[in-house]
Amino acid sequence: MAIIRALTRTIAALPALILALGIASAAPAAEVRVVDGLKGPEGPLYVDGNLYYVGWVTGTLSRWDGTRSVVLNDQKACGHNGLALTPRKTFLLACTDDPGAILELDLNGKVLHQWSADSTGRPFKGGINDVVVAPSGAAYATLWGPATDNPTAVIGGVLYLAPGAKDWVRVADGLNYANGVGVSPDEKTLYVSETVGNMIQKFTINKDGTLSDRSNFALLTLLTDSKARSWWLGPDSMKVDAKGDIYVAQWFGGKILKLSPEGKLLHQFDIKAGDGTTNVAFGEGGKYLYVTVVTDPNDPDAKGGVVKIPNVE
Repeated sequence: MAIIRALTRTIAALPALILALGIASAAPAAEVRVVDGLKGPEGPLYVDGNLYYVGWVTGTLSRWDGTRSVVLNDQKACGHNGLALTPRKTFLLACTDDPGAILELDLNGKVLHQWSADSTGRPFKGGINDVVVAPSGAAYATLWGPATDNPTAVIGGVLYLAPGAKDWVRVADGLNYANGVGVSPDEKTLYVSETVGNMIQKFTINKDGTLSDRSNFALLTLLTDSKARSWWLGPDSMKVDAKGDIYVAQWFGGKILKLSPEGKLLHQFDIKAGDGTTNVAFGEGGKYLYVTVVTDPNDPDAKGGVVKIPNVE
């Protein structure tokens, strides 16, 4: 009995011992709202200790230094959306207002260049939704579609800007409201969200930057339970980490999904701040994620903010 009592006391003391050793710190931290009062939050990027984000309703690019936010760019008729960092430490910004544009900005928000049409002179009909820059400097952007309650048109596409090139070239068409875009670490695969259809497509990136071998990568309906019934329930913007895992926001889904390069669901981050998750950024060595989220996707002002959550291996 003495041995049993001693063992019981030891077991009872284990929680305090674990806490004292710091083992309990492995428990995930709570979701923290770091920026509030935004309209149309999107395009988060964590650069040199600063968080950059846009508001598509207000048409602004802002920087949060951990204490306060400052508006860097306020441009009418843009509808700021996707944001990507180039190797030159400039931004490429997607303007989603129709017809769209792509801006190059310095880190203080000054416009350095603007594209309003592709290499053949065709305007960016439907607006530009997102943009990604590969380590080589190659860039891809997605063509969105008309703003409508029922998205009957299938007009989305993908644009490509080669390193050092002056013009964007259309390299894919027929996408169902192309949204988020990501490049694998080896620059051999391009991922593209089709918001209408709740699907992510993938392409082989050829040596000249053109695309081939289009295939279905992930149907989100099969990976996670649907939180709403809507034409617009589907993948929004995405980021790809150094291991090739894809982090994709699900508009109307209130979540971030982490997928393997094989399309397997590795983790689901449920976001409490709202159902309109739009994008995600890696922060502090990839240990944390910054998520832009709209509280209610049906809100015409798209009111929301940015939350910070712990990442998972």
